This record gives sequence, structure tokens and C-alpha cells, in this order.
Amino acid sequence: MKNDTTFKELKSSGYTHKTISQEIQDNLIAKIQAKETVFEGLWGYEDTVIPQLKKAILAGHHINLLGLRGQAKTRIARSMVSLLDEYMPIVKGSEINDSPFEPISKFARDLVAEKGDETPISWVHCSDRFFEKLATPDVNVADLIGDIDPIKAATLKLPYSDERVLHYGMIPRANRCIFVLNELPDLQARIQVSLFNILQEGDIQIRGFQLRMPLDIQFVFTANPEDYTNRGSIVTPLKDRIGSQIFTHYPQTVALARSITEQEATISADDRAKIQIPELAKDLLEEVAFAARDSEYVDAKSGVSARLTISAMENLFAAAKLRLIETGSDKTKIRLLDFMSIIPSISGKIELVYEGEQEGADFVAKILIDQAVMLQFESLFPRIPKLEKEGIKTPYTDLIQWFNKNSLELNYSDTDKEFYAKLDRITPLNVLIEENIDAMSAEDKNFCKELVLWALSINKKLDKSENSAAFTFDSADVKSYFKN
Repeated sequence: MKNDTTFKELKSSGYTHKTISQEIQDNLIAKIQAKETVFEGLWGYEDTVIPQLKKAILAGHHINLLGLRGQAKTRIARSMVSLLDEYMPIVKGSEINDSPFEPISKFARDLVAEKGDETPISWVHCSDRFFEKLATPDVNVADLIGDIDPIKAATLKLPYSDERVLHYGMIPRANRCIFVLNELPDLQARIQVSLFNILQEGDIQIRGFQLRMPLDIQFVFTANPEDYTNRGSIVTPLKDRIGSQIFTHYPQTVALARSITEQEATISADDRAKIQIPELAKDLLEEVAFAARDSEYVDAKSGVSARLTISAMENLFAAAKLRLIETGSDKTKIRLLDFMSIIPSISGKIELVYEGEQEGADFVAKILIDQAVMLQFESLFPRIPKLEKEGIKTPYTDLIQWFNKNSLELNYSDTDKEFYAKLDRITPLNVLIEENIDAMSAEDKNFCKELVLWALSINKKLDKSENSAAFTFDSADVKSYFKN
């Protein structure tokens, strides 16, 4: 924290007054020239969103981030704080962060006129220069711009015509700061109109007052395209005053999606040490989200948030942690069976179309998991033939025939030793694994054993039944997959 000083000492220090736009531009240029990462933790935007964001900043524009939910719009806005100077000098006591070089409030103008070089100066840290407001239908002009404060008028014994009776709203208080207005289309049109002059002419109107206050603010708006039809819209004159509109998007590869999930999921170091998650399980989790975005049951216009996989990862670890507690084990590995625990994370984060609602959210969630399983399975193993001719062997014939004489029950609460011992006794399954994925780690091989059984059941080659405690795999009806 910096100590208070005087205006004279501030000028002697060589401090140069800048607008917030100039300040952000200068710091952006310095970071680029120093080859530093400008926006941390924004995976998958390196060649799309970030270059557009840099250009908008260099152009001195206000910015509208347009994209579906869970596309890091708010994170992008918050990351702009890293482009602010660490400390900013203000006239001490100013409600709106007045610069001593260009004071705009009556309080600051009078104080600088009275004390001159002895005007007291305090400092504001960059972390306090970020203002964020969620646009909801109940937001009014007083919240954003301000209103007359009758208590202040009575206390100071001032008439309502005096500027000092005004109570400033969030926007004037964000002078020389970054102001983020989330979900802009939800803001009533008449409230959006109140922003016109602030963005363009620099004056504000509160009740009967029309104040020429050239507020210096970096505005960042966020909006969801769905809102334009479902709830509201950005009025055209306001949209016209926003310099740059930047479209965000979901991660385009599983690898990028994994990076986001691993960065954002809240998992303790102790849980990470005790619970091992196979690499294939991490990929499968992301494939569920990709399947949801392409699903006929899911409303594509609503989007599938990256929060789905983040919550799902936390649920996977929670399922494994519960097993540790119940069995008294020291360590465990995440299994394909554990993916049943992510159903609440899926069903709560997808918007279904009519057909999906008819099936039910939990049923759709299971379909999405099955689709992800098949996608991963087919990238590792030969395709499962729809029909098998008697006497013609396929890669899965021996395994299917093993289940003609045996069944397999896999319990959620089995210890790792018990669980994998059951899988290891299926000799044809072991052979299939060694023939196709011999180079994989032991953890991924074990995960693939479940993957194979799951895929065979999806393709009706095995019968899979479940209850609250276990999954059981049995032989399917022979007549259903043998055909002369």
C-alpha cells in the first residue's frame, strides 16, 4: 500500500496523467514487446479472441463480448485488470476517483482550487479498479448513474439544486476504472438509453441535473446471442456506440478442453494425491461435452457450458473419495463406473429440446455418456460388427462367448484390488487389450477393459444391468447377434 502524498510531490515524481485507454494500451504494448503472456488462462483463444481483443484495446474501443454461456466472457473482462498500473493517484476523499490533473467533480475541483500543490493525494490499487454489474430487469438509472440524496441535502443544509446533494451510481464511481456490465440484453431498453451520453458525449443526467462530467471508463459488455430472442436485445444506438464486438467460442479440441477443466476444477491437493485419474478418463469427460453440443436432444442455441466438465470432474473425484471413505483404502483410481456420478452435472447444465424433455434429462445424460464411450472406443479398437455370422470369428467373439458361461458384477464400492481382479480373470478381454493397446499405461489399460464391456453392451452384444450399488454384465440373447 502506497502512502498518501501531495499534488506537488506527485508532479515532482514524474508521474504523467493518462486516460485509462492510454494506460491499458501502454501496458499492453509493454507486455507484447517483452514477450509476456498478456491474458493468462484463456485456453483456445490464442488465434481467435485474443488477437481481436488486443486490436480493440489498441483502437481505444469499448468492447462487447458476445458468446454462449460458459465461454469465459467474464474471465476475459476480469483479466484486463492485469493491464492497469499497480497504483493510481486520486484526489483524497473523491467519490469518483478524480485525477488531480483533471478533476471533474465539484468536490475535487474546489479542493484543488483551494489547496493547489498541497492537495492531498491517495492511491487506489489496480484490484480496486474493476467494477462489475449483472444486468437484471430490476436495475434502474439510480443504480447505474445516480440520484438525489435527500439525507445528504438535509445533513449539509443544501438545496436540491446544488450538485453536492447527488449520490453517484456505480458508473461514475468507476471513473478511471474498468466497468463490466454482464448480460447486457437483460437490461431494460430505457436503462440502456441512459448509457448513450456516457459512452459518446461524456455527460450524465441525474433527475434535473445535466452534468458535464467527462467520465474516463473502459466499458466491457457481455451478452449471450440467445438473449436477443428469448429475453431482450441491445438497442441499436447503444450497440452503435460500442467500438468492437468480439465473438467467443467453445474449445475446439479435447486437449484444449482438458486444459480448461484441469485449470478450473476445484480439487484439493490431498485428493489429487490419493485419487488417480487415467488420461483416457480425462478425454472421455470432455467427449461428453462435445457429444452434448452435437446432440439432437440438446438445444444448440443455449450452448453447453464449459462448467459442465468442470463440475463433472469434481463429481468424479467426489465419487472416488466416497469409495476411499467407505472402504478405508489409502488410494484409488477413477473408473468408468464412476461416470454415473456425473449425471447430475450434465442434467443440470443442458437445455433440452422437446424430444429431450420427453426422454428426460437423466436418460439424455446417459445417452451422452454412451456416445462419448463409443467415440473413444472406436478410436482404439476395431469396429463391432452389427451382425455376426455363425462360424466367422470377430475380434470380440471369444469375449462374447466368455459371457455365455459367466457374468461379471462390478461394484462401486469394490477396492481397487477387488475391482481389477474381477476384470483380470476375463482372459479374452486381456488378450484383446494386449493386441490393440499394448503400449498404453497400466491405468489406461484397466480403464479400457471397462470401455470394451461398455461398448459391447451399447451394441447389444452384452446385457448390462445396473442398480444403486453395481453394474452387472451378462450374455445377451444368442439369437440377437448370431444370424445365418
